[in-house]
Amino acid sequence: MQFTETLNEGLKREIKVTVPKTDLAARVETRLHAAKDRARINGFRPGKVPVAHLRKMYGKSFMAEVVNEILNETPKTVLADRNEKAAMQPLVNMSEDEGEATRVLEGKEDFVFSIAYEVVPSFELQDHSSITITRDVVSIPDEEVEEQVRNVAKSAQTWSEKKGKAADGDRVTINYLGKIDGVAFEGGAADDAQLVLGSNQFIPGFEEQLIGIKAGDEKTITVTFPENYGAEHLAGKAATFDITCSKVEKADELVLTDEVAVSLGLTDLEHLRRVVREQLESQYGAITRQRVKRAMLDKLDALYRFDAPGGMVEAEFNNIWRQISMELEQQGKTFADEGTTEEDARVEYMKLAERRVRLGLVLSQIGEGQGVTVSEDETQRALFEQVRRFRGQEQQVYEFYRKNPDAVAALRAPIFEEKVIDHLLGVVSVTDNSVTKDELMALEAADEEKASGGATEANEDKPKKAAKRKAKAE
Repeated sequence: MQFTETLNEGLKREIKVTVPKTDLAARVETRLHAAKDRARINGFRPGKVPVAHLRKMYGKSFMAEVVNEILNETPKTVLADRNEKAAMQPLVNMSEDEGEATRVLEGKEDFVFSIAYEVVPSFELQDHSSITITRDVVSIPDEEVEEQVRNVAKSAQTWSEKKGKAADGDRVTINYLGKIDGVAFEGGAADDAQLVLGSNQFIPGFEEQLIGIKAGDEKTITVTFPENYGAEHLAGKAATFDITCSKVEKADELVLTDEVAVSLGLTDLEHLRRVVREQLESQYGAITRQRVKRAMLDKLDALYRFDAPGGMVEAEFNNIWRQISMELEQQGKTFADEGTTEEDARVEYMKLAERRVRLGLVLSQIGEGQGVTVSEDETQRALFEQVRRFRGQEQQVYEFYRKNPDAVAALRAPIFEEKVIDHLLGVVSVTDNSVTKDELMALEAADEEKASGGATEANEDKPKKAAKRKAKAE
């Protein structure tokens, strides 16, 4: 087998492979002799079938097996011999000449094909100890915990029937029937629906028109569905609702007691406070973690500058573009609604794809060097979480991952990445900065605006939407 390098340009490589027909013949001959002892053919005793007869009957099929074996083995051999690592699965190119293929299978011609691939770029890992990161941490004040405890406790709120007119904050029990152009529409009717006025559970303008209603009253109100309403057949449409009120209730005074906590499935009021604090810390902690990770990736982005494999960048871009296009389609929006054009969006997301690939290679090399691995238990937990998203289709999802190793690898990738980030946070210099929740949210909003390149005053909301989408992609 002969290897000839025909392309070595940047990260691109192409190797011409020539397998002499004598080598092919030798491999086929080995298979024929192995088959001789196992063949069962009428007219011949076991183990006595002439090799020439086997060659006549199975020569081409054995040659096809040899060719496939060579095609599977050679890319690995080439990469190992050249001490190279392919960025993606090497592409094998063969002649499309049927006559040539026939002559190869008949053992009359050398087998010639080529292997094309891009190599993973080589780069030296830098000293990360000099990196400095500021971690903005929210300290949850007792007042906010208490406020949230009261909000949670409202789910156990008790109500007392009220005589007279409904006011803001009261709960009304109503039957309603919605119509558009005098015709009832699907999903626009309910009986004994309970609605707290001022809770903004219904579309704008609905609850306000019920203030002043009394038990036994009948009323018809007119509202307009928002332009961005989820049901397209209702979006932007004017509708009337025939309403009958059967009860008006006023909220009883909310007193925080152990009994309230017990009604929520907890042991006592202090337990409820601890749970609420943990939830708030987790909520703001997730934002802090995301910002720290983004800052770390920005530092690595500035530290490592090299050409990323074009094939990997293109594949990553296609994944991003597919997600973005799907989101816009589901929301019924265009790039113009995002304050940009498709051409400009492609440029920006191609830059993002290049950054993600390059940083992925950096994190991979750091992780491998530190022995970072993803355990089978961690993979199984990630798979379980994925399966939970598809209720009723659990078995199909399991089967998909069982048959697709690449899909399982995609589950491991974010876990591996988070572990490498954790390792780096233990190496770099991290300074905690105490901030309020409002300050944290303002910092996050500023980061999103920065991702958009800044919002213009005349079109401020659109770049912000695009920035959020890009920040999410990052």
